[in-house]
Amino acid sequence: MTEVLFYHLQDVTLENVLPPLLEKSLERGWRVVVQSTSEERTEALDAHLWTYREDSFLPHATSRVADVGDHPIVLAVEDSNPNRANVRFLVDNAALPADSDLYDRVVLLFNGDDADALAAARQAWTDCKARGFDVTYWQADERGRWQKRD
Repeated sequence: MTEVLFYHLQDVTLENVLPPLLEKSLERGWRVVVQSTSEERTEALDAHLWTYREDSFLPHATSRVADVGDHPIVLAVEDSNPNRANVRFLVDNAALPADSDLYDRVVLLFNGDDADALAAARQAWTDCKARGFDVTYWQADERGRWQKRD
């Protein structure tokens, strides 16, 4: 069964949250696709993942490279699965792909300060529940640690 995690970003940026989540995914041996809604955002995330911390390395590529299937993390706009990922991250209100049930985990990161993002996340929650997915909601506590909420 697909597990869908909803990460409510409030007082924190995607650029701060995404890299550690990707690192944890790689530590677990998962392959990942990160889907955004524009080429510009994909390019910005690509640049950020190379430079976000001096002592870290996140092997990744955009979906436009020739050897895309060889990379453990792929940044994409389209809803394809070019590297046979078992985890899909959705950012910037990217919609749930039609084949969501083929992933072990889908991680939806949404901006809690954006009314459109909140509405999209609520709709995605409803859709995921209707499809029988195991859904959880996560919010950062006052120390910035992610806590599962009811």
